Amino acid sequence: MEKTKAIEIRQHNAITTARYEMSACEMDIVFYLLSLLKKEDQKGKMYQVRVKDLQEVTGREWNYNQFIDATSALRSREYIIENDKRLLQVGLLASAEYIKGEGLIELEISEKVRPYLIDIKNNFTSFRLQAAFSLSSKYAKRIYQIASQWKDIGESKIFTLHDFKVMLMLKDPKGKEPEQYTKVSMLQKFVLDTAVNQINKHTDLQISYSLIKKGRSYQSIRFYVNTQVPEQLPIPFEQPLEEGRLQTARQILDSLGITDGKLIGEILSKKDLVDKLFKFNYDLKTGRTKANKNPAGLLLTILGIR
Repeated sequence: MEKTKAIEIRQHNAITTARYEMSACEMDIVFYLLSLLKKEDQKGKMYQVRVKDLQEVTGREWNYNQFIDATSALRSREYIIENDKRLLQVGLLASAEYIKGEGLIELEISEKVRPYLIDIKNNFTSFRLQAAFSLSSKYAKRIYQIASQWKDIGESKIFTLHDFKVMLMLKDPKGKEPEQYTKVSMLQKFVLDTAVNQINKHTDLQISYSLIKKGRSYQSIRFYVNTQVPEQLPIPFEQPLEEGRLQTARQILDSLGITDGKLIGEILSKKDLVDKLFKFNYDLKTGRTKANKNPAGLLLTILGIR
């Protein structure tokens, strides 16, 4: 079976550089939602997010209350999008409805923000969905979005540290909230270096940054961006459900080093073995299963093949 093309999220640059703050759980929901959007979607379309699917592709466990909190925050949290003529304050979601007992969330997008999300004619940022999921730091997720905007150029524009911290919600432009990481060394340690390490390890980008002094103090930052071939295989959201599930199963087996065609065929031919494979992968990523030395061997034992 051929590997599918990596799913790209295309997001208007006004959104990429807007000022907003999200938790990691909120961002995972948003990235999944963005992968479902189509330009031809009608006004009022409901988008279904299956909790199980989201957890399987991210390898992270979010409990029911965390999802409730995340979608509630997404409904109330605002994007601030500004140009020379207008300043728009807008929320992402118009509604979020949980279908009890089915692990299903139906999301409705605010119509005011829809054009920024799906109008990709000339001003957009594209970034890989799987890469976005792979980043655990919310600052890494945000900086990855910003860096993706400049990947075809090789370096970003120069951001003042004030503007950069405002974009990451580390500084209130009105000065009403206390500024975070006022020391540049702390900003590097807890935000920049963590983000660079995660992005370079898990995504299609290799980034670095330079801090620029004015006088004796650092005033600005610039990112340098190159592309690389990511380790992850693409997530097949655009395939039929069962075909996509089998493709994801192949990816998991490949990541574990299981490449024997006969063995792969035996596992993929039986639904119960595929179910056990997904559970093993989920438990491995969430730390419920420990298998540092030989996870492939442990999996085959669990599947009853060895």
